[in-house]
Formats: sequence, structure tokens, C-alpha cells
Amino acid sequence: MRKKHGTVLITGAAQRIGREIAYGLASEGRSVAVHYNNSSVEALKIVTDINQAGGNASAIQCDLADELAVSSLISEINTKLPPVTGLINNASLFERDDVSDVTKSSWDRHMAINLRAPFILTQSLANGLKANEKANIINILDQRVENLTPYFISYTLSKSALWTLTKTTASALAPSIRVNAIGPGATLPSIRQSKEQFARQVESTPLQVQVNVSEISNAVKFILATNSMTGQLITLDSGQHLGWSQPDPMNEPEE
Repeated sequence: MRKKHGTVLITGAAQRIGREIAYGLASEGRSVAVHYNNSSVEALKIVTDINQAGGNASAIQCDLADELAVSSLISEINTKLPPVTGLINNASLFERDDVSDVTKSSWDRHMAINLRAPFILTQSLANGLKANEKANIINILDQRVENLTPYFISYTLSKSALWTLTKTTASALAPSIRVNAIGPGATLPSIRQSKEQFARQVESTPLQVQVNVSEISNAVKFILATNSMTGQLITLDSGQHLGWSQPDPMNEPEE
């Protein structure tokens, strides 16, 4: 396996989409920092798998709601692995609320984890980058940013703001750093969904196909390899962003 320069930090890499991205990038010879908060067993298994296959990975714990810890995360990784030149802001909080019941606590936690932490990590990467060195940032959003609904309001607002951050930092950090985004749709059932509910969600999309996690990993690889691309969003959602009908308040979607 030919090793590639630099390390890619993937937040929320111990499970679900983040895990697939970690394995995918390691298969290309990239050093991978596997961030986790509570999923230490899963994170260490990924690291073991990668290292035993001849790759280079290390697990690192951080509560993304702790700004002080987030601000030192990249410098800590740089003591264990080659310098970070790639950042995948994948971790996110996804909790139900709406206009009638959103609390300050819910608002603040969504904004801290889904927006503030990615910004602090972006800032840390930019400030620590050596002269003439190139880097990449990919923010994992949600197809909702192109298909707004009144549900999951704190989550939706935080992801919409992250999309704006993607575009503004793409402009601000060029030409040294490219910043792009991926907006997944129905990829894996949430913790609140049954298999039947998830299947109905998939069937409601234009293409009626579940998004495979490997497609998201492949999109990450594509972005990293495409040197002319910045400030863009790739939406992988079976066409869901093309729009639901206007919401019926008596028929709230399950997700």
C-alpha cells in the first residue's frame, strides 16, 4: 500500500458513515485519525483493523461540545500521526424538536457539535498549515439543507449554517484549503426508526433506493482527488432533495 502524505481526521468515525469513510481512506494509503466520544471499543477495532492491514491509524477521544478540548484536538493528533491535512466533519447531534418546544439546551448542543466544533477544527487546521501546503475539508451535511421542512429545527438550522460555513470558508481559505460538503439522505435508520419506517422513507424518494455508505465514502475520495473543486455540495439522497410536498401538520414525517 502506497502511503499518502498527511493525516485525515474524521470526527464521529467509530460508527455508521464515519466508520466507512475511515476504512475507505485507509484503503487508499491515507493515515487516519479516528475520532470518537463514547464509542471507544468500536474506534479501537477500526484502528486495529487498519493497522493490521498495513495502514496507519490512531483513535482519539473528544467531546465536541467541549470547545477547549476541540481547540487542541488537531495539535494532539499531530503528535501521534503525520500532520493533519484533511478534515471530515462527520459527527453530529440529531435530536427531535420543533418551533413549539425547542429549548435553549437543545439549540446550544446542536450548534456546539454540528457547527461550532467544525468551525474550530477548520480554524485550527488553517492556522497550523505550513506555507505552500494544501489541505482539504469536507463537511457532512444532510439533504435537508436543500429541502427544508419545519421538523428537527435545531438540527436543520445547524446543518444549514454548516453549509453556509462551507461556502464562506471555501472562499476565505483558497487556494491553500479546499472546502466541500456531502449531503446524505436515507442511508441508515436513525435510532428512532424501525426498519419499516426507514423502508417507507426510502420508498418515498424519487429513485426509491437506499443510499449505500460506500457511496458516501467514494464521494469523499472523489472530492479529495479533485483539485479544482471547492465550495460545492454533493447530495446523495435518492433524489429526496427534489422536494416533499408542503408538510401536513397532521401527517408529520417519521424522520
